[in-house]
Amino acid sequence: MLPVPDQFPATPAPSPFFPDGRSMYERMLAGDPYIADDPRLEELSTAAALLTEQYNATSVTEPALRRRLLSQLLGSLGDEVVIRPPFQVDYGRFISIGDRTFANFGLMVLDVAPVRIGADVQIGTNVQLLTPTHPLEPGPRRDKWEGAEPITIEDNVWLGGGVIVGPGVTIGENTVVGAGAVVTRDLPANVVALGVPARPVKDLPADPDGGWSRMAVEG
Repeated sequence: MLPVPDQFPATPAPSPFFPDGRSMYERMLAGDPYIADDPRLEELSTAAALLTEQYNATSVTEPALRRRLLSQLLGSLGDEVVIRPPFQVDYGRFISIGDRTFANFGLMVLDVAPVRIGADVQIGTNVQLLTPTHPLEPGPRRDKWEGAEPITIEDNVWLGGGVIVGPGVTIGENTVVGAGAVVTRDLPANVVALGVPARPVKDLPADPDGGWSRMAVEG
């Protein structure tokens, strides 16, 4: 347990930044503010770094090895998932990926909180899924407190190249997010979203077989 800072009273009022007897690992798992100095977190981070290092060194001719390494790295891995190296994560074990999802080169997933990626998702190059948050207040930020909020990418979403998805965001089923967009708020199902911050600009037919249209969304 961390020492109680001088500025806190002996019996403090409830505060997200006051150590409460739980380990920092337990606080992180609960979604509460924490400091990333817990030996368990360092152990998990190091294990994930070693697995991603091995994964990123594999050859395209080694699909079975890639599958085995991803299965060890991730919390849940669906069938026929393809992730083109390089691939980077914080812990890996807090990521779940559904069947037939494809991620192009350069996917980065900072999974301090759970990241759920559905089935048949298409992820373009250099996409970032970022769960971490930091305090706006300068004091707690200087003291290295941080947090995280989960991200959910529902089935059949397409994220164009360079998309950034921020903490706490859910992107609804079938939605398309254009290249370079920054998603800071939830997006509904069946829309095209563009811009910074990303906003829906077009509705899509709910029927997945309802036609074909060309969009300037880089894959």
